[in-house]
Amino acid sequence: MSTDDALTVPVLYSKVHRATVTDADLHYEGSLTLDETLMQAAGLTQFQKIEIYNITNGQRFQTYVLKGPANSGLVQVNGAAAHLARKNDLVIIAAYAEMSMSAARDWQPRLVFVDRQNRQTDLKPERMPID
Repeated sequence: MSTDDALTVPVLYSKVHRATVTDADLHYEGSLTLDETLMQAAGLTQFQKIEIYNITNGQRFQTYVLKGPANSGLVQVNGAAAHLARKNDLVIIAAYAEMSMSAARDWQPRLVFVDRQNRQTDLKPERMPID
């Protein structure tokens, strides 16, 4: 076995890029509730660990994803994380996977781009203003 096959590294598995937070509920149990359609597009499964990068305020945090209604555009930050993201914040939702170094070299993550209503688009945003 080569060293490249013996070592594993975390790599970006998928991301939903520049999603708009639709709600933040401090009193909810915890997690991020995400439109099921976006979850499927990004290859995410319920209760999977995710990272949130808040473009609006610079906060970064980990949580897990819960399935929201399909085609709803829902991106709801719940529980204590609601202190880190507010309604209308722009966020990146990222998931990582462990793989061998040799597999990582050829890996291509699933990149899901959305518009301001969290509908999937084929257009990659180009340095869009935060508003």
